[in-house]
Amino acid sequence: MRNPSYARTGLLCVIAIVFVVAAPLVAQAGVKHQIRKAWGPNWRERQAIRVAACESGFNTRAVNGQYLGIFQMGSTERATYGHGPSARKQARSAHRYFVASGRDWSPWACKP
Repeated sequence: MRNPSYARTGLLCVIAIVFVVAAPLVAQAGVKHQIRKAWGPNWRERQAIRVAACESGFNTRAVNGQYLGIFQMGSTERATYGHGPSARKQARSAHRYFVASGRDWSPWACKP
């Protein structure tokens, strides 16, 4: 006869594995949604998603020296165009920067 505590432990392990695997996918979907909202439904939106994937892997807390967030904006750009902890604020700030830079991707290391 099986010990019920082993079955419970096994179930908890499965739940933990699902959470560890699913949580980043849910977070990634949320970031993509905020990029779509900030950039609008057009081909630029798809480009922005590719750039964010390359720059940060959709991590709002990504850090590379002075560069932060999903679009890895530098300190001067964050001060000029805004920034924040949320994907929404970061996507909107990056869009403002994109528009001010002539609607091209030259400021970013990653290109679509």
